[in-house]
Amino acid sequence: MAATAVAATTAVTGVASADIDFGSSGSSSGSGSGNMVITLVRHTESAGNASGLIDTSVPGPDLTPRGRTQADKLAVQLADKNYDCAFASNMVRTEQTAAPTLAEHDLNLDIQPGFREIEAGVYEGTPESEALSGYLQAPIKWLSGDLDARIPGSIDGNEFDDRVDEALLDVQRRNCTNPVIFSHGATIMFWSMLNADNADKEKLGTDPIHNGGRVVLEGSPEKGWTIVEWVGDPDLG
Repeated sequence: MAATAVAATTAVTGVASADIDFGSSGSSSGSGSGNMVITLVRHTESAGNASGLIDTSVPGPDLTPRGRTQADKLAVQLADKNYDCAFASNMVRTEQTAAPTLAEHDLNLDIQPGFREIEAGVYEGTPESEALSGYLQAPIKWLSGDLDARIPGSIDGNEFDDRVDEALLDVQRRNCTNPVIFSHGATIMFWSMLNADNADKEKLGTDPIHNGGRVVLEGSPEKGWTIVEWVGDPDLG
């Protein structure tokens, strides 16, 4: 939801990246081997997106007809990526987005709840256009190093980061070296910004991950991550 929220708020209220203090944070690091290239793909348009309201419930809304068409186009864009594994969150919109790409690559889909959207807590059902003053306040603090900031009625940054990290350890344990992972806007952007050693936090305001967008990172849970591709707007129509 976050990419739509940031983009919508920017368009409607004129909030630019310069108006948001993203601060700075360190990247995950350590020793280890076994590099992976992970592709985090945001789902295509869902009924929640079309409503303009934040919806982080499980299993959540289906894709819209437009979203299904976007998923077909996305599969064409990803056709030459040679993925060896495929994962999706436990939310139906990621599973539906994944289906055409799975068929293209002849892959089975593993459901990993750790890749789900960041729970909105008390901001569930509120307008996406108000996210910067509500839902995203705590996640923005995470990027300044305040991982103890909690979304009211939801999780804090430590819990969020640990959840995604554990999900990636599960991917690694399955011996996947080039997995495609279908996830959500806020999850993809905030986890990438928290963990990549070359993260450009301004992109949250200037180039957010729209429906079907993706972030590709190279590294491992032990050594940390580097962003090698950021496709905020995949031009899926």
